[in-house]
Amino acid sequence: MVALRGVVLTTGFILWTLTLLPLQLLFVLVGSRLQRLIPRLYHRGNCWLLGLEVQRSGSAPAPAPALYVANHASYLDIIVLSTLLDASFVAKAEVAGWPLFGILAKSVNTIFVERRVSRSGGQRDQMLARLEEGGSLVLFPEGTSSDGNRVLPFNSTFFSLAEVSVKGRPLSVQPISVAYTAYNHLPMSRRERPYLAWYGDMGLASHLWDLLCCGPATVEVCFHPPLMLGDGDSRKILAKRCERLVTGGVSALLSGRRSDVAIG
Repeated sequence: MVALRGVVLTTGFILWTLTLLPLQLLFVLVGSRLQRLIPRLYHRGNCWLLGLEVQRSGSAPAPAPALYVANHASYLDIIVLSTLLDASFVAKAEVAGWPLFGILAKSVNTIFVERRVSRSGGQRDQMLARLEEGGSLVLFPEGTSSDGNRVLPFNSTFFSLAEVSVKGRPLSVQPISVAYTAYNHLPMSRRERPYLAWYGDMGLASHLWDLLCCGPATVEVCFHPPLMLGDGDSRKILAKRCERLVTGGVSALLSGRRSDVAIG
């Protein structure tokens, strides 16, 4: 039965993707505003197929243009956040070459970044241009994915975006905590969280297959109050503030202390 579930969901995912991906690519090509609606519909369908229940709490998403910064435990984070946000993702350059996932990422105008210092200036300009156009960005400042039980230190590099005014006003930076909290309708243990988290040297194809075979899960997403870079603040200070909020939020969600999550 477990393998049968995997086959059925794999078939459903392929058919769903083949239905919406050509439409999305067409809308991107002609510059249609519908290109902003298809990703949310597509990923809501993916959550339904996977049995992934998304629960949102906290503040309302900051209006565009905004920079959303979240902890990162899995490729599922992109699916989950895409159901809640109208924004482009900032991803490592290797993702562009991944089978299928690379095409999906390009279809939603993902900005691909390299870790070479020589490229950081141009990549920052590309992100600023997207914000100036009125778009929002989602950034995973840990730089890699974790095991879902903790939050890794935030890299402050791209928080320099907050040092520049966009459309004549300071850029809103909104921290977001993402936590996988239930599996098969029961509280998820530390041992079970790697069923959903994807990190280290885990193979993508094998992990995705295991995910398709496993049962339903719950992911909780908390939007903390938006922050701005204040007078005398630095990007490093802003990164630490966001890291502290996200870490506290993840810890509270995982331990069931939901009333403490959105406290700034």
